[in-house]
Amino acid sequence: MTLFKVNPWSAGLLLLAGAAVASTPEFLEASGGDASVRNATRNAFSLPSGNMPLRERLDFSVGNSFFRNAWVIAPASTDARDGLGALYNTNACQNCHIKDGRGHPPERAGDNAVSMLIRLSIPPTSEDARQLQQDGSVGDPVYGGQLQDFAVPGVAAEGQVRISYEEHTVELNGEPAITLRRPTLHIEELGYGPLHEAVMTSARIAPPMIGLGLLAAIPEETLQALADPDDRDGDGISGRINTVWDVAKQRQATGRFGWKAGQPTLEQQNAAAFNGDMGITTRLFTAANCTAAQQDCQQQASGGDPEVSAEILRQVTFYSRNLAVPARRDAGSPEVRRGIEVFSDSGCGACHVPGLTTGKADDAWLANQQIAPYTDLLLHDMGEGLADNRPEFEASGSEWRTPPLWGIGLTRTVGERAYYLHDGRARTLLEAILWHGGEAQASRDAVVAMSPVERKALLRFLESL
Repeated sequence: MTLFKVNPWSAGLLLLAGAAVASTPEFLEASGGDASVRNATRNAFSLPSGNMPLRERLDFSVGNSFFRNAWVIAPASTDARDGLGALYNTNACQNCHIKDGRGHPPERAGDNAVSMLIRLSIPPTSEDARQLQQDGSVGDPVYGGQLQDFAVPGVAAEGQVRISYEEHTVELNGEPAITLRRPTLHIEELGYGPLHEAVMTSARIAPPMIGLGLLAAIPEETLQALADPDDRDGDGISGRINTVWDVAKQRQATGRFGWKAGQPTLEQQNAAAFNGDMGITTRLFTAANCTAAQQDCQQQASGGDPEVSAEILRQVTFYSRNLAVPARRDAGSPEVRRGIEVFSDSGCGACHVPGLTTGKADDAWLANQQIAPYTDLLLHDMGEGLADNRPEFEASGSEWRTPPLWGIGLTRTVGERAYYLHDGRARTLLEAILWHGGEAQASRDAVVAMSPVERKALLRFLESL
């Protein structure tokens, strides 16, 4: 990797500098730079950037309102929030991003998959080159690119999702074995006939919303410097940029957001979620999420053209750009500091890059911030165990974007439950680590082999983030 080409806050320099750099107050506590907030309650992910000017709070509150409150079926007495469906997964953003945190898979028989969605695609043909460039995949010809398990009255939902698990154990040095659960996805009660015989599926829970404006402000040059797609330095870690489609600019761009970095901007990420998750159109996605085979869906009343005005989309994007990162807790404790060393020695920081610096930002207060997101925003091969075997733009079926770790220690506090990884299969942070493979296999094996004291310190460090 070319970590040393970035800036003093790149992973390599921080980790090599060791305690001297790690003892700086910024690194120890303020993961989101001056935009951090000090809050470890259930509202920790729902607060505005700590350095946001007071005059901007109204836009944040309005955006929060449209993010939190339910959208309704058109026509309705309120034309600002109508247009839900006809096919949808949920009627409000916060139903999936629970308290602006992460979602979860169905927990018991009969649960709907409200905070988890299922992506669908089929193998492309030579005639699909243009669609692949712009959509990143080719959807099921009848069901489209995402399964919607709800529908407005008079329209059939596309299907229901059930997850079953197969368990296996992993032996640990000095501690009892850990049981991991491998999910199997079942799509039942199909509303429009069978899925394509070669359909590929990918289950994904909603990710946390904090710090997204800071991630958007990481310079393109930083990501290019971190990438090492051909592993020229021979360390076994590659890291690739996912080249995706910018709908607004009608050109290719660097992917940053989503489990496979399939979206280039926050505005497009939000617009895609309005369309795919709630069946609501925006200026970026102007057509309802109905396929040609779903005539009842196509004939439902519209909530406008588009259903989300440009101003509302701007306010929701402003809100999602400014959800603050909570400051760390107990960052200076000896056990946590030992955990930082274990994290470094195990090679985790090669992908979960601790220190970066933002550049220009849409909001001036998010610019030039020293942040500790613990991500490189790049794609890495995570091995067969985590593979969904469903490509997305340039991401292969076993590649995932390194998810940020900031705030991960507050997952259960915020959401009252804790599930990790893209499909929520991991019930603890240790389970999540043990699922790592591919480029992260050596780090995972180091965690298996380390002493219980070192393992506990590593987990205490992660819980402090």
